[in-house]
Amino acid sequence: MRQFATCALVVIMCSTPILADGTGHVVDPHVLAAAVAQHAAEEDADRAEIRAALARPEVGPVAERLGLDLDHANAIVDTLKGERLDQAAAAARQVNQSLTGGAQTVTFSATTIIIALLVIILIIVAVH
Repeated sequence: MRQFATCALVVIMCSTPILADGTGHVVDPHVLAAAVAQHAAEEDADRAEIRAALARPEVGPVAERLGLDLDHANAIVDTLKGERLDQAAAAARQVNQSLTGGAQTVTFSATTIIIALLVIILIIVAVH
């Protein structure tokens, strides 16, 4: 009994500095909520970038030539997360930047980038 009381006293003494702010929280709940909200906003922005790339008129013909279903690709965008979302968003940003402004001289590289985006999405779909 004496050992139990000693252990309990040690635990209480060690946890006192952590609970000293009176809230019982190690991390401020507002800071945690802000971090979660920021992460969700970044993922939403990545998904919007992917959707914008898939919606570009130049992507449709390339996808059709490769036999890819853009409706299916769009449907899986909401399921992407982590590294797969980052990869697809990076490819989508390249597509969107390459094709912005109607640049006609980068047709080959834009087509290559579009194909890369679609291949990445296909790989992601295959892994799911």
